[in-house]
Amino acid sequence: MNEDANNSPRPKRRARYSGKNPRRFDQKYKELDPGKHPETVAKVIASGKTPAGAHRPICVSEILEALDPKPGQIAVDATLGYGGHAEELLRHIVPGGRLIGLDVDPLELPRSEARLRHAGFAPDVFTAVHSNFAALAKALATLEIPAVDLIVADLGVSSMQFDRPERGFSFKQAGPLDMRLNPSRGEPASSLLAKISEEKLATLLEENSDEPRAAQIAQAILKHRSSLRQTTDLARVVRDTMHGNADAETTVRRVFQALRIAVNGEMSALEAFLRALPACLQPSGRVAILTFHSGEDRRVKKSFKDGMTTGVYVAISEDVIRPTAQEIHSNPRSASAKLRWAIRA
Repeated sequence: MNEDANNSPRPKRRARYSGKNPRRFDQKYKELDPGKHPETVAKVIASGKTPAGAHRPICVSEILEALDPKPGQIAVDATLGYGGHAEELLRHIVPGGRLIGLDVDPLELPRSEARLRHAGFAPDVFTAVHSNFAALAKALATLEIPAVDLIVADLGVSSMQFDRPERGFSFKQAGPLDMRLNPSRGEPASSLLAKISEEKLATLLEENSDEPRAAQIAQAILKHRSSLRQTTDLARVVRDTMHGNADAETTVRRVFQALRIAVNGEMSALEAFLRALPACLQPSGRVAILTFHSGEDRRVKKSFKDGMTTGVYVAISEDVIRPTAQEIHSNPRSASAKLRWAIRA
């Protein structure tokens, strides 16, 4: 063996993790590289979980039935996320069709664009736009598209965002109290908690997550706000306030949901999107919206009903559409999803 080979540095070994399975996001290297480890990804999905760094689209067949996509149509995925719904629509509108994908998250948008490019959708077929879905009309005007045939919006936060501790959306691992979909704009959840009053926080928890113990939780959070530096700090305060109650974890989820909605102005963005919808749809154009919170669903339901009354829409979903029991079993994150659709006059 030559001297250079003996003196060459060994490749750095991957850090080992304790226990049988990886727990931290950065340890799940097999899930994060599905091309090299498809068998691991298949096992994760079969167990009813979502692979790290990925997102499983919800109610795909129900959305396709509601939108009835056809070759040559122009579609918009107003909340691109991982691109799961967009990919399914693209496969139905080509040849001749085009899809515009909007997303406010500057970190995930390039990854999703690259994934769809790799799937074979060129720039003339798929266009990625960094934009909040509230600015749908402006995005279409910039592209010189007067109106489109199909629009889908999935109002849930993508699994990729939940899974990355540095984004601050999840309490399962320690991360900064951020929760911004666009980290370069607005203020993080930590800033909001540092200055909000107890009364306003209680109102926020009640309106954004239907939290029945809003006043009690708000008081506890603000009592300890000087020590709230990470997501796990906030989760611990909420759990301690619940004194071992069986609903403690549900309450923690509600608190995080309520803060995320507030930090990102999600309700006002939805209202702006619903106002813009009719003008962005061609006659007989279709829209389908997935919601994950009663406040979101109420707004969509009212907007569609009002549109029927005024003649803006000729048909709307009579009842809310939910994921099948089979989908909920295979993807528990779909359990709270509600789908509504409408057809433009």
